[in-house]
Amino acid sequence: MTGIDDLPIRDELRGKSPYGAPQLDVPVRLNTNENPYPLPEPLVARIAERVAEAARNLNRYPDRDAVELRTGLARYLSRTAGLEVGVAQVWAANGSNEVLQQLLQTFGGPGRTAIGFEPSYSMHALISRGTGTGWISGPRNADFTIDVDAARKAIAEQRPDVVFITSPNNPTGTAVGAETVLALHDAAQDARADTAGALVVVDEAYGEFSHRPSLLPLIEGRPRLVLSRTMSKAFGAAGLRLGYLAADPAVVDAVQLVRLPYHLSAITQATALAALEHTDTLLGYVEALKAERDRLVSELRTIGCQVTDSDANFVQFGRFEDAHAAWQGLLDRGVLVRDNGVPGWLRVTAGTPAENDAFLDAVRELMKEKSA
Repeated sequence: MTGIDDLPIRDELRGKSPYGAPQLDVPVRLNTNENPYPLPEPLVARIAERVAEAARNLNRYPDRDAVELRTGLARYLSRTAGLEVGVAQVWAANGSNEVLQQLLQTFGGPGRTAIGFEPSYSMHALISRGTGTGWISGPRNADFTIDVDAARKAIAEQRPDVVFITSPNNPTGTAVGAETVLALHDAAQDARADTAGALVVVDEAYGEFSHRPSLLPLIEGRPRLVLSRTMSKAFGAAGLRLGYLAADPAVVDAVQLVRLPYHLSAITQATALAALEHTDTLLGYVEALKAERDRLVSELRTIGCQVTDSDANFVQFGRFEDAHAAWQGLLDRGVLVRDNGVPGWLRVTAGTPAENDAFLDAVRELMKEKSA
């Protein structure tokens, strides 16, 4: 029977595993950072209306450039992130992962490199490999913040073409201050001063959950700084698969060189536009989840766990001598969290109050068993 290693795949893909998390049928699933609240019925009805309208024209290709959707996203960013954003500064794709892939197809590729500061979102490295971009793992401090001096040194020595900064960081939940972003942006430009410069991508997938203001205003006057967002988390629309970026219009023009024709379906565009009409309601759920996240942090510390400060809709907690055994112990109690490979740590998504109560009860039992 033929296996992957028997096929002529690229060398850099050999021995690698696809991205994914267990999808198990358990009472409490808190492992994939989904928003636990179903879409409100008025929004569901509006989606049905917009999709019905789009369905009447499915014999035609959708708006190739998604102008109406990008206009709505620009309006949302302008309202919530402290910077007036125009449609020419926004691009959208099938999830923020496709946004990142298009950026790496455009600014990375064979003979070029990207750097990220790990542990961080593992798709940055995976998409880099998938686009033939060399991957460099940059340093973090013991508390999971970015070591600015060490990061600047790594950038100066490695001279990457693309720099990833994740804020809030996944899986740790750690936010990055504007001063750090600016320091690394400037270091990246200095390191590539003999070329057109380096692209710096701020991955703000969980930005709406942060205590800090968005880093979006930093793109002003910085044509090589890009901010990436998603509708999967704050909008509770993980099944929609809609991500977007904000940047200098030249970056938006550049990624269109690699985007597939008509990459956003008419149904996707219609659904996203309906969601944008209900922004206030959806952001109300975000406030509820932020309160639950903060409750998880407080109660986990009371139980005796170490917890990383979180600005996301999830919490990293530990430390366990055997994190996978702790993961299994929680699963045995009907609670699925994420074992994402950071030694000694697990990650839990903020769920509904009832789900979080079940999780905390399971942790209490686990810790009691551990100390017995």
